[in-house]
Amino acid sequence: MLQSLTFSNDVIDIRAPMAVKLYGDGATLTDFARLHQEGIVTGFTTNPSLMRRAGVASYTTFGRQLLSIIPDMPISFEVIADDFAEMRRQALVLTSWGSNVYVKIPITNTRRQSSLPLIAELSAMGVKVNVTAVLTLEQVAGAVEALDRTTASIISIFAGRIADTGIDPMPIMRAAVAMAARRPNAEILWASIREVFNIYQAQECGCHIITATPDLLKKLDMAGKDLTDLSAETVAMFDTDARAAGYKL
Repeated sequence: MLQSLTFSNDVIDIRAPMAVKLYGDGATLTDFARLHQEGIVTGFTTNPSLMRRAGVASYTTFGRQLLSIIPDMPISFEVIADDFAEMRRQALVLTSWGSNVYVKIPITNTRRQSSLPLIAELSAMGVKVNVTAVLTLEQVAGAVEALDRTTASIISIFAGRIADTGIDPMPIMRAAVAMAARRPNAEILWASIREVFNIYQAQECGCHIITATPDLLKKLDMAGKDLTDLSAETVAMFDTDARAAGYKL
């Protein structure tokens, strides 16, 4: 299993099993099945954009197939409506698919209308809600207040997108974890991961979950690798590729 990296004077030290849970993020059945079999992750997430890029033709068929492959780990499926009444209907359909299903409800609709009343209603009904597309602490505070104390839930904060704007996401993630402590059944998820190091940042912030794509998960074997060795391997890669291409100057 992956080990945690603790920070001390900018030196990373491999010490103990990782506390942050690693979820696979994508929309390819073969990748999800492999990750499930390898035991690399403990849950999965997907969304309509990932499904479209993966060529998924039928949402229902894909979802049912995925749940037949992975019946024993949390899987988050997202509603595909912009109207709150239709979101509610779809949420009840999705949650009926299995006890391991979390229903992703965006924090707002496309008209910037708050989804918090719907989130509160679904959570009170026992629906496991994954509040998604969260980027501000104001949104986190609203989600924490809306979620039922007894129902399992997730708040997905798009830390990678926050970083894309030039803002350090770590203070926001730390604050979010502290705010979510009021809801012992709510977990903070670091979403939109950009690099392996984000996993260790999420760990340091106290995040409960982080999602990663299959391609990024392949890089986990590099954890703790000697940088001098990595430098030599990089030079060898450039040399091999230049020779294979037949380049001349």
